[in-house]
Amino acid sequence: MTEQRDNSEKADWRSTVFLPKTDFPMKAGLPQKEPGILARWQEQGIYRKTREARAGREKFILHDGPPYANGDMHIGHALNHILKDMVVRTQTLLGKDAPYVPGWDCHGLPIEWKVEEQYRKKKRDKDQVPAEEFRAECRAYAQEWVNVQREQLKRLGVGGDWDNPYLTMDFQAEATIVAELMKFATSGQLYRGAKPVMWSPVEKTALAEAEVEYEDIVSTQIDVAFEIIESPIPELVGAYVVIWTTTPWTIPVNQALAYGPEVEYVGVRTRGKVYLVAQELLNETLGRVGKSPWLSDGDGWTITWAGNGSDLAGTMARHPMAKLFESSLLYRGGAVSPADAASGATPYSNPEGEGLASVHPESPLAEFFLRPRPFLPGDFVTTESGTGLVHMAPDHGEDDFLLCKEHGINPVFAVEGDGKYRADWAWLGGQGSVINPKFNAPDGPICSDLKQAGGLLAASADYQHSYPHSWRSKAKVIFRCTPQWFVPMDRPVPGRTLRQAQGEWGLEDTLNSAQAELVEVPTTLRHLALQAIADTRWVPEKGENRIRAMVEGRPDWVLSRQRAWGVPITLFVDRKTGEYLVDPEINVRIVSAIRESGVDAWCDERAQQYLGEAYDAQDYERVTDILDVWFDSGSTHAFVLESGRWPDLLRPEGWTGPRADLYLEGSDQHRGWFQSSLLESCATRGHAPYKAVLTHGFTMDAKGMKMSKSLGNTVSPLKVMETNGADIIRLWALSVDYTEDHRIGDEILKGVADQYRKLRNTLRYLLGALSDFDEVERLPAEEMPELERYVLALLGKLDATLRQAVEHFDFNTYVRALLDFCNEDLSAFFFDIRKDCLYCDSPADPKRRAYRTVLDTLFHALVRYGAPVIVFTAEEVWQSRYPGGDSVHLLEWPVLPAGWANGGDALIAKWAGLRALRQQVTEGIEPLRRDKVIGSSLAAEVVVPASAPEADLAELFITATVTRGQGEEVIVTPTSHHKCGRCWRHLPEVSEDGALCARCEDVVSAVEERA
Repeated sequence: MTEQRDNSEKADWRSTVFLPKTDFPMKAGLPQKEPGILARWQEQGIYRKTREARAGREKFILHDGPPYANGDMHIGHALNHILKDMVVRTQTLLGKDAPYVPGWDCHGLPIEWKVEEQYRKKKRDKDQVPAEEFRAECRAYAQEWVNVQREQLKRLGVGGDWDNPYLTMDFQAEATIVAELMKFATSGQLYRGAKPVMWSPVEKTALAEAEVEYEDIVSTQIDVAFEIIESPIPELVGAYVVIWTTTPWTIPVNQALAYGPEVEYVGVRTRGKVYLVAQELLNETLGRVGKSPWLSDGDGWTITWAGNGSDLAGTMARHPMAKLFESSLLYRGGAVSPADAASGATPYSNPEGEGLASVHPESPLAEFFLRPRPFLPGDFVTTESGTGLVHMAPDHGEDDFLLCKEHGINPVFAVEGDGKYRADWAWLGGQGSVINPKFNAPDGPICSDLKQAGGLLAASADYQHSYPHSWRSKAKVIFRCTPQWFVPMDRPVPGRTLRQAQGEWGLEDTLNSAQAELVEVPTTLRHLALQAIADTRWVPEKGENRIRAMVEGRPDWVLSRQRAWGVPITLFVDRKTGEYLVDPEINVRIVSAIRESGVDAWCDERAQQYLGEAYDAQDYERVTDILDVWFDSGSTHAFVLESGRWPDLLRPEGWTGPRADLYLEGSDQHRGWFQSSLLESCATRGHAPYKAVLTHGFTMDAKGMKMSKSLGNTVSPLKVMETNGADIIRLWALSVDYTEDHRIGDEILKGVADQYRKLRNTLRYLLGALSDFDEVERLPAEEMPELERYVLALLGKLDATLRQAVEHFDFNTYVRALLDFCNEDLSAFFFDIRKDCLYCDSPADPKRRAYRTVLDTLFHALVRYGAPVIVFTAEEVWQSRYPGGDSVHLLEWPVLPAGWANGGDALIAKWAGLRALRQQVTEGIEPLRRDKVIGSSLAAEVVVPASAPEADLAELFITATVTRGQGEEVIVTPTSHHKCGRCWRHLPEVSEDGALCARCEDVVSAVEERA
């Protein structure tokens, strides 16, 4: 039979070669395929099937932080939800019951603004619309975007209970939020007080710290002189204290001046006047005011007094505008009384010859400016900048407020909610807005009036600094003193204690103290929160320091907002005592009504119904403020994890402690959702609502710049899905180091797409190589060649690496390890070496059986490992091999023999040396290939050092022969052996090019016999 064969080089042996066979395409076409796969999942109810399959297993609950129902999903949303999906899917893969209930934050100012915007387009006035109608439009707007975002997130491959998400505007949720508020009220953890809070004049509401972002701006800086009218230091009477500020608009509400008790001050005389400043800041002050009338070029100056700040106690000054309110000198029309004229007085006038238009001397409030300003000791006064003396406006600064309150000085509420001075204010009444740069400019009304009064020493619009802005409107905010509702951070929380070492009060000696004698002591919300932070796992670890610093220094929690769309502060306040009413029966009625009708149930018409027969509605004020939306989202654990509406999320009966295993959001939520949830739960339950918190950084453009629509550098995940597919975004999100700020751009996505193609081709190769695999082929590991056992050991190591990555939420390592294994260990090494065995060995050959057994093991492992990452492709791969079967996402983590990871260390070490030698051989072959001396490595003969490890080196290097030499170098030469026409190996037994080697002869003969 052999003599009859055509053994020429032109003989075609392709029909006898066992090439991989698969219909799985190399071209992914993800944008076209993914929607169909998604539709099939929805039709089959995969999420519910997964819950049924994991019923009764160990729970892992990731509580979804609610995105805001406003606008299309952006790249930050995509990253966040992919990370959440990766957590849920990997925990599910490990066999746990890991449900995922998505949610949305639906109340708040951004939605209210959008509805108002629609009103403005229709020339409607929001204030003229019934509140119920307005809230209904806000609700409809929020629902519209919930529906849009839900479909976008589903398209991203995020699995969850999408048909039953939680919404903070659901009546049940609103009722639970009110019930949580009642817990604060009942336990005395609420108070109403007037103190400075962050206020947005544009949005006309108080803001929480989490609703503020800081941007660099340029402000007007001014130096203002206050005349000293009384002092225990005679040299200073008649002198001028100099203050510096970057908020000129606060001068009209100045009530005192602060000094540092330990700061050294000097009185400087020049041009006949004495000016008081900190000695350390004298030169800096002179630099700013050097060109002013009081210290022009060439004028000398001398120090007339020097001393410590504590010497200034008892000193009084007058407001620089005071003299303009002395009726004997100033009249609105510029007139002077005959008696004053006789004494030589002249009218005060501006350049136009009229009285100062912004001053109202006949106002009863003129007395405010005539009142002396006391000098007060302030520990916060430093010599870092300014003059070392600070003007105090208790309406507009926390330090100012506390210091003035300590000395009996109260706020005056001069600035209205829109940023204008109230109409009756004696100076600048009805004018503003105070955040307008022109209003504060050197030539604006404030500086102009101060200049005419002789109090302005210097003004320049050139001070660059960071300043708070509303993250919604992007407008500047101010500190403004208004009556608000607060949760105190430093009052004892009723019924809550911490275990502390006896006699010790430092937080470091609290729970888990090593000291033996511990006692239960009352504790504050701040201490409870700090202890909960210590008890929580933070990923990355630096998150703990970040939130700890925020909680340590945060002020009392401002709960109230002055808007319409939100959950109301459902309290009644006694008009006589100012105390809010605490009555459990009233609370039950209110909660029940809101559960039935939503927030519209809180109205005047129902006030008497809630109060019942025991109280008269006329005696009580119904609070009309709404809750901070962070209280809404901070309460989500109560109505999502505890209500029973989502049974999958319930912990076993009797469970105490945090109900969520993980919260996962961006790092900005250390001052947002993480913190509001922490405070709400600590105040009502005594512990955090979570066991662990994972935070991610922000997505920047390819150059590392912050994304902005105005810069045109945003990347839309919707467009990426349209062109590349969702699996590409997922692979990108899980490849970056999400713990830091990270980048995305066209070139980065191209690189991700290339990695995806390599991974897809690995899976495609496995499908093809296993096209007719049968269980009768399977061999036990102990009967396999060493190469197969080595690859199984590598798989065991990979499995351990991936398990550890899941434990640490280290998805960058997870994806990198998976890709490297597929690319470097399989495609470039194992598959490359064994393709000859697969294509040319007999199907019954033990080596080929061993190879295909390992390929089957690899397939089942890799498709599972990859399923949480490339969710659509993994399903496509699985269905390609097992059409019509259950979803890949119902599978569990592969069970590998422990010995593959633990017992393969020696093999791995040996083969690491062999692979290094293989690399040397490859580098030695390359010049011969480049110079076309040989066509492939099969035509090379190699000499290796005698010390090379024992193995089939010709097979490993894919060369004609390998021999051991005397030296340590690798030598490569072309072979003189002929090439087998079927397997293309160059062997001594092949008589001429195109003839068959012995192996191929046997295999072809068997094929021909079967034919």
